[in-house]
Amino acid sequence: ELKAEQAGSLGSAVISSKATEVIDVGHFLNQAFSDWFKTQDGQAFGEDGAGKRVLLVDDSPFFLNMLTPLLEVAGYRVTGVADPKAALELREAGEAFDIIISDIEMPGMDGFVFAEEVRRDSRWHDTPLVALSSHTNPKDFDRGREAGFNDYVAKFDSDALLNSLNQTISIAGSAA
Repeated sequence: ELKAEQAGSLGSAVISSKATEVIDVGHFLNQAFSDWFKTQDGQAFGEDGAGKRVLLVDDSPFFLNMLTPLLEVAGYRVTGVADPKAALELREAGEAFDIIISDIEMPGMDGFVFAEEVRRDSRWHDTPLVALSSHTNPKDFDRGREAGFNDYVAKFDSDALLNSLNQTISIAGSAA
């Protein structure tokens, strides 16, 4: 169960046949060492993303719970949803984001179809899109670009994700 009632916990999982509490390491590092996520010159890590609104679309509670704190520590304000339909409902409600991160492999509407839908409507047409996927071959990258993604990142590569967000937002900001 990757849903926690208390701060500092991501939930629980069965590991080697034993119920195990999964802690949110980022939460405790911030409490113990307020400068843990700062650069040597004292700037906050991910300062380029400070205050930027991110929409995270992923059907996996595990990835939502893992990526949300990572992105928040980097300075992003994260809204996480479990499927593209919920994301599109936010669009209909008038929500705006600086960047959208979407899983590719999702039931119902996959990330490619979601990206095409985002690009068809003027409200989020210019919002940068970053794809997350465990499939990272050149064909996948090409398909992602055709669908409307600005970048395509391997799902377990958090450093590449943060770099992509900073770079993609920076490029979008200079084009505006």
